Amino acid sequence: MKNTSYTISELATEYEITPRTIRLYEEQGILSPQREGRRRIYSERDRVRLRLTMRVRRLGMSLAEARELIDMYSNPQDEEHQLHTLLERLQAHRDRLLAQHRDIELTLTEIGRVHEQAQQALSRLRQERG
Repeated sequence: MKNTSYTISELATEYEITPRTIRLYEEQGILSPQREGRRRIYSERDRVRLRLTMRVRRLGMSLAEARELIDMYSNPQDEEHQLHTLLERLQAHRDRLLAQHRDIELTLTEIGRVHEQAQQALSRLRQERG
């Protein structure tokens, strides 16, 4: 039978993250473990929410965005509304990434220009020294 409860150490090992990260997700309301004394006991639901959170974070979205998306699927709603919300969030995130990409390209172009100028100045100095 599949394990339906997990310790913080088991989840940290499984997902290659620190227990501190798991506690942060708990503080943010993403995970809600049961307690046995001082021990946290995570359910299969917590495990799934952790996996989804990590997937959303890999996409570069914030914890708040992760929580919103995960909560949306945890609460029964109109599926069409859920999909529209997901598409809106993904498009907004895509737009932010494209803007960052443009900024990075501009910065790289500027770095290339300054690098070339520095190379030329160094060559002139070497020629002057003979």
